Amino acid sequence: MNELAIRTLTGAIMIVTALLAAYVGGDVFAIFVAAAATAMFYEWTRIVRGWDIRWYVSGFFYAVLPAAALLWVRERGGLDLLIWTFIVTWGTDIGAYFGGRRFGKRKLAPSVSPNKTVEGLYGGMAAATLFAGAWALATGLGKPILSFPPLFAIAAQMGDLFESWMKRRAGIKDSGNWLPGHGGVLDRLDGLVPVAVLTAAAQLLGLT
Repeated sequence: MNELAIRTLTGAIMIVTALLAAYVGGDVFAIFVAAAATAMFYEWTRIVRGWDIRWYVSGFFYAVLPAAALLWVRERGGLDLLIWTFIVTWGTDIGAYFGGRRFGKRKLAPSVSPNKTVEGLYGGMAAATLFAGAWALATGLGKPILSFPPLFAIAAQMGDLFESWMKRRAGIKDSGNWLPGHGGVLDRLDGLVPVAVLTAAAQLLGLT
């Protein structure tokens, strides 16, 4: 099985698992989120081993804040808004991956992540806007939320670049090897971190 097939299969399994946990909600979703946050923090500590103690403390908040945000969105915003949060993140990842492979020419941040391109960023923004917008309209989340996906997609890419910078500083390729074709949990959730926090903030402020 080639790399793309492995990556696609693993990604599909992760998406189905996340959606099932989100749909069930309650303790099941809480345990799912707690497990993901724990894995993120564990991988963070591996990356920053030997760094200043402040990096370890920062890692705790890096893992806990998006976890709390996801639980807040599920409880206060409902299942539709939670899935919208996932769609923005997944759409960004998928659009950036295929947009970069097909059209990528200009490097986005060559010193941090040589494979990321400006065209990939645009692809991620377009895909997030299209898919999340369609979901918002289909579920009645409201028109104001239609303006968020391109901005949140940029935030997701910045989250990805931040983790790439950390790995480059640490001299490692992946945060872990749990997920075939994807690396570690942190590698897959780095984009969700800012999107989850921003969505919870928007919901808290009454913007969704």
